[in-house]
Order: sequence, then C-alpha cells, then structure tokens
Amino acid sequence: MTRVPDMQRYCARCGSRLNRYNAETLCSPCGSASSDDIQQPPLVPPAFWQVDQMRDALSTWHMGRVIFAYRTHPYHGKALPQEIVGNWLGLTQAQLSRIEKGAAPEQLSKLIRWAQILGIPGELLWFKLPAGSSATLEDVNRQDFLRAALGVTVTGAAAPLIELLSTIQPTPIPSQVGATEIEQIRTTAREFSSWDHTYGGGLVREAVGAQLRYAVNLLNARCSEKHRADLQSAVGFLGHTAGFMAFDAYAHADARSMFRLGWTCAEEAGDWHLRGKVLSSMARQAIWCSNPDDGLTFIELAMVRSDRLTATERAMLHSARARALAKVNRVEEALKAVGQADEEFSHATPANDPPWMAYYDAAQHSGDTGHALFDLALSGRFATEASNRLRAAVEGHTDAFVRSKAISGIKLASLTMATGDPQEAAALGTAALVDAGHIRSRRAADDLRELARLAGTHDKTTEVEELQVHIGTTLASV
Repeated sequence: MTRVPDMQRYCARCGSRLNRYNAETLCSPCGSASSDDIQQPPLVPPAFWQVDQMRDALSTWHMGRVIFAYRTHPYHGKALPQEIVGNWLGLTQAQLSRIEKGAAPEQLSKLIRWAQILGIPGELLWFKLPAGSSATLEDVNRQDFLRAALGVTVTGAAAPLIELLSTIQPTPIPSQVGATEIEQIRTTAREFSSWDHTYGGGLVREAVGAQLRYAVNLLNARCSEKHRADLQSAVGFLGHTAGFMAFDAYAHADARSMFRLGWTCAEEAGDWHLRGKVLSSMARQAIWCSNPDDGLTFIELAMVRSDRLTATERAMLHSARARALAKVNRVEEALKAVGQADEEFSHATPANDPPWMAYYDAAQHSGDTGHALFDLALSGRFATEASNRLRAAVEGHTDAFVRSKAISGIKLASLTMATGDPQEAAALGTAALVDAGHIRSRRAADDLRELARLAGTHDKTTEVEELQVHIGTTLASV
C-alpha cells in the first residue's frame, strides 16, 4: 500500500514548512520578525499581482495607490509600514504618505524606478519600462500556467516536461494584419463564447487571456485602412468574451479591464452593436456587484442612438435596465422596462443581429426578464409572473446554454422556496443541480448558497434536507 503524505503548507514569506498546528500564513520566525528587518522588497509569486486589490490599484494609473495596495497586500501577513517601503524607494515616510494620498505622480523616471524596485511586471503598467529592465507577467507566469494546465507539480517525472514546455516562445506577430487574421480572432471569440455558455467562465480563462494578449498586439501591426475597423471590432469582441468569463469567475478587476478594452475598441471602430453589448455586460457586472446605479449609467450610455441597434439588442438593454431598477426598488419603472423589453423582443429578427447576439433567444429573454422581476417577487409582488418567465427559460434553454439554464432553474427554486411550496422548490432545486454540476461558475455558486439559505428558513422535511446536502456537494465543484 502506498503511503499518501499529508498536505503540506509553507510559509508565505520564507517558504519553509509550517507546523501542522500553525494556522497562520507565516512561520514563527517570520511572524515574530519586526518589519524593520525587511531591508528590501520580498520576492513575490505571480499571483500577488492578480488579486483584485492590486489589479484595481494598477487600473487607476496612480502609483501612490499601487504602492498602498502593495504595502497592505495580505501576502505580507501584516501591512508594511510606510517608513520601510519609503526606504526601499528612497523616500521619507512623509513623502510616501503624500504620494499615496495626493495627485498621481507623473514624472516618468520616478515611476520607472519605483516599478523596478517593487518588481511590478511591465505589462501591467500604464507606461513602458526600459528594454530588459524587468520580466513580463507572461515570463513569470509561464511555468505556473503550464503546471496548472497539466495538473502536476514540478517534481518527479513531470519536471522535464514542464521545463521543456516553458521554453516555448509566444507566436510572433505578423508584419501585416489582414482579413485572415481578423477572421481567426473572430473564430476564437466565438469558440470561447460557446464554451463559456456551456461550461462557465472558470475553466479556460488563462487560455482566452493568452489569446487576448496576442490579439491586442495585432493592433500595433500594420493594417490597411479598409481592415482597421474590422480588426478593432474583432479584438473588442474577444475582449468582451474574456471579460465575461472573468466576471463569471469573480475576477472582477480583470473583467472591468477587459470590458474597457472591448468598449474602447468598439468606439474606435464605430461599432455600435459591439458597444451596446459591452456596455450591457458592464451593467450586468455592476448590478451583480451591488452597484445598480453604475449599472443604470452603463445602460443609459448604451442606449445613446439606440436607433442604430437591432430590436434584439434593445430588448437586452431594457431587460438589464429593469434588473437595475428592481434592485433599487423603483417598481413602476422596472415594470415599464420589462414591458419595453417585451415589445422590442416581439420585433426581433435574428438575421439582423450580430453574431454575439445569437444567444439572446426567447429562453434568454424570459430568463433575463424573470431575473428582473425576481427581486420584486421576493417582496410579494408579481411572483407568478416571475416564476412563469423563469420556468419558460429553464424549459427553453438548450444544452448549448447549460449555465443560463442552471442559473434560471436555481432562481426559480429560490423564488418557490421563498413564496410557495418548499417541497416543490426542493424538486426544482434538485433538477437545477443536475445542470449546475456541469459548469464552473461563481455566479451559479452564489445563487446556490442563496437557495440553501432560503431552504434553511423552512421546517426540516426530508426533501428540503436532501436538497441542502446536494447543494453542499455541488458547491464543492461549481
């Protein structure tokens, strides 16, 4: 019989093995060491730069905020004092305090020096580092990405394979971009979008991110004027696809950056259809993150010159607007927006829609408007209408849209659990779990937690208890 060793944990600072009784992230020597002992910036893993705290700070183009996020990063165990970090950067504590709280520093030589000292990957910065002055995020992530993709560690028989693959160089950018490259980007975006609808955004985000980096680099290549707008639209389409996958995986800072990329490309290309889609997704993310006012703003921006959009696109935007209005309890306006969405959808002509709108069929429309009515139904109004729409979505979604079917099914079960028969709700929830088990979606996982919470408000019948157990099992994999 082969002995399976216990899972080992290591100190986040020095890498030494942690005692099994130590629940902290640092070993005793590192945990008790004074911050004054840190003479230079520690070597940090690639994941250090990927957390929302760092990505949000970097997106502001304000080095003071970046330094503050660096100092207070949970990786350090406790916040690094301004005096220590200031010493690294050649600043006094007072100077660093002013930089963190004041206007964004703009002297390029200082920005470069501070970025080099802290080891910020060049491709995350809003300015260019001197050639050869630092590794890119792609360089430092390559082995980690391959390790994750293969599902192995870099010890034992897999180590030579990891080392071999880590030497593979990225695909070179062509000197001239034309129709062939543009169609390749569009095809990539369509394939990833299809995967996202079927399996959720949690599985191939690294892959779509790599494709997006390559596509963005194509914008710097030579391209004839007749193809330039098409190139920008294609890159924007891929940016939106990557952004929605990031949103579904709760990588919210990444999603915002990718959506902004898609929006910028759409504006540059004069592509009103892509612009509307990206702004709609930005609104959905804002609403999901409890910022319905921002969601309404994005929808209003998308509705500018709505006469240039198709009926399907306008239905999508009105549905999103209804969801935001329901969140802030503007009941009459929310109902009006649902009615406007229904009216627009009744005039939908799929042949006129851009490729990325193919998902918005009758089932999707029922689900989106049903979600908009969900919050109103929980307060005792329009529960039957919300249930009917969510049920139509569940029944109408095909296997190509498992995530949407699962999320609508979970919402239907939650609504029934809150306003109807708990035994019927348990049956609906159990059916939805079959679909939820096939996807990786943080949004679906949160909806399942809401269903479990609502189930906990009822008496412990056999059906309700079994549903709660099944939810717990599914949450381990969603």
